[in-house]
Amino acid sequence: MRKKDNFTGEKILVIPKKQTKILHKNNLTKQLYATDIGFFPKAKYHYRERLKGSSEYILIFCTKGTGWIEINGCKDFLYENNYYIIPPNAPHKYASDHNDPWSIYWVHFKGKSANHFALPYNYPRVLTNDTNTRLEDRIRLFEEIYYTLEDGFSINNLEYSGVLLINLLGSLKYLSLYKKSGNIYRKDPISKAILYMKDNLNKNITVKDLASECGLSVSHFCLLFKKRTEHSPIEHLTFLRIQKACNLLDFSNLRINEIARSIGYDDPYYFTRVFKNVIGKSPSSYRFKKE
Repeated sequence: MRKKDNFTGEKILVIPKKQTKILHKNNLTKQLYATDIGFFPKAKYHYRERLKGSSEYILIFCTKGTGWIEINGCKDFLYENNYYIIPPNAPHKYASDHNDPWSIYWVHFKGKSANHFALPYNYPRVLTNDTNTRLEDRIRLFEEIYYTLEDGFSINNLEYSGVLLINLLGSLKYLSLYKKSGNIYRKDPISKAILYMKDNLNKNITVKDLASECGLSVSHFCLLFKKRTEHSPIEHLTFLRIQKACNLLDFSNLRINEIARSIGYDDPYYFTRVFKNVIGKSPSSYRFKKE
């Protein structure tokens, strides 16, 4: 169920009442589940006022620009990389700044464990934009919750969205641990190589490049990579490229040759052969699939 668009690029998804009842009773999701989720980019005239508050907790994560939130007469400003959780049943209002409008990801959530993730109420909170903050990882979690639910309300989708929400709120609740785990991830040579692949999908990457990035010999690197992933570095690079292509085919209007170039394939015909070998159908068939 979608609400009417108000901002260019806006995304809003509201879980229907029938599904929220399932979420409320399900043994896994009853601990924590989303009821609404969305993204408002550069929302210049965004304004909400709820005199009786909301029955859900509301997480607002500002990625750019400025806005403000007022609860019980206390007004706080939100800036880039700030977030705020509004408790349920608290009269409030919030708005975007007209001169520097905010871009926000937001989610309404409920559940038996919801208050645990919201406490303590010392908001707004600031996420310092450094190498360990993992801001992009959080945005990916927002996006994955949204697209999982947009894909349908099967029990698997509902449960998976709940798991993702726990991950998202846990990354805020246990900030120091989240930053620490990200730092460990970057230090691991195979994880480092995979991150390098993801950041350079459009480039001509060789195994020698990957081994050099990790400070390992080619033979040692390939041995470790195969042991961890059960396939070769180049096979994994191909997998990442095709997954990126699937994402672009699903959520962009780029032509197939443009998608091919964006992930390192100068020859669109060769890209089509690789894509079909991995996915089992051509890029054009995948884009217009009927499921």
